Parts: sequence; C-alpha cells; structure tokens
Amino acid sequence: MNKNDEVEYCNLELRFDRQHIQDLIKDLIKKGYSLYWSENESVFLISVRTGRKLVKLRFQQIKDGYKLVGDYMIRDARLSEWMEKLIGDMRGHAVVKRFRDRQIIIENILFGEVIRLVEISGYQQRVLYQKGPLLSDQELTKLFYSGEGEERIQQRRVEVDEELDRMSEALRSKDPALVEASRAKLAKLARELNMLEW
Repeated sequence: MNKNDEVEYCNLELRFDRQHIQDLIKDLIKKGYSLYWSENESVFLISVRTGRKLVKLRFQQIKDGYKLVGDYMIRDARLSEWMEKLIGDMRGHAVVKRFRDRQIIIENILFGEVIRLVEISGYQQRVLYQKGPLLSDQELTKLFYSGEGEERIQQRRVEVDEELDRMSEALRSKDPALVEASRAKLAKLARELNMLEW
C-alpha cells in the first residue's frame, strides 16, 4: 500500500471476547501506536493515534462478547495492514475501499475471504474477481430488509447441523462416496449461509 493511499472499511462484522480486545490493545502498543481506551455499559472504545489523526475503534457489547462496528477511514499503511490481518484472522465480513489517484478498488470480504473485487476508474467499473454468488444483489437486498432473511439463516443453520450429523455417520462407516457427498452439501450450505449472513 502506498503511503498516500486511503483505505475505508465499511459494514464491518467482527466478533470478539474481552480477552481478545485486551490482546488487540497489547498488539497495537507493541507496534508503536499511541492509544487510549474507555468503556461504558454498551461500548468499548479504542482510540489509536496515527500522525495527527485519531482512529476510534468502536466495539459494541452484544450478549456473548463484542462486535466491531462502524466505518473507518485509515490513511496509515501499517494500521491498514493490521486491520486487514484482523479481518482475515477473525473470519470477519467487510467492504474495503482503496482510494488511489483516480481509482477505487472495492473488496467484498465474507468470512475473511475476498468474494468480489471491483475496480472503478472515472465512470468505468470493472469486476476483477467474482466468487460465484448463490443469490443476486437484488435478492440479497430484499432479504436484508425483510424478516425472511433471518428465517432462512436459521433454516440453513439447522440444515448444516443435520448435514454434520450425516457427515459424522459417513466418517464412522468409512464410506468415501457418502463422505464426499456430505462434504459437497456442507460446502454449498456454507456458501449460502455466508451470503445470507453478510
């Protein structure tokens, strides 16, 4: 990454426990960042100084831990690398926009994996990489704004549990054909679940 580049992280979905947040603070201090943190009953806030700028990382408290929320514009190359490693390690979701000269590169990341890479130059948009989606953008948007999406997520989770049971049986029976069929079904369900949860 060029030092003049700006990277914007949007729609972040990363989940943490309290110990992991403390480890993040130690890691940032080791990397030489000046920072401070505060906490109330709903938010854990880490403020990281990058030159004259202050990046405030907001961790919203949820029932089983914390979730990094918000959009962040980062102009510090090292902090951007740290953030991207964090998204990958936590198998998180994000939309990452890289601004260079007169060009924008947009990465859609699901479970730490890039599923779509788009380059925008002026009025032209070019898809550089697309992992075959199971649902169209319109279908995803419709699901996002309706209760149907949550129902489908629950349904897919039940199907994954059932398929894991079948996989376990197949492994015990040492039947390679059953194992492979179950593995393929689990991969398909996981892809759909990834798209629905994004």
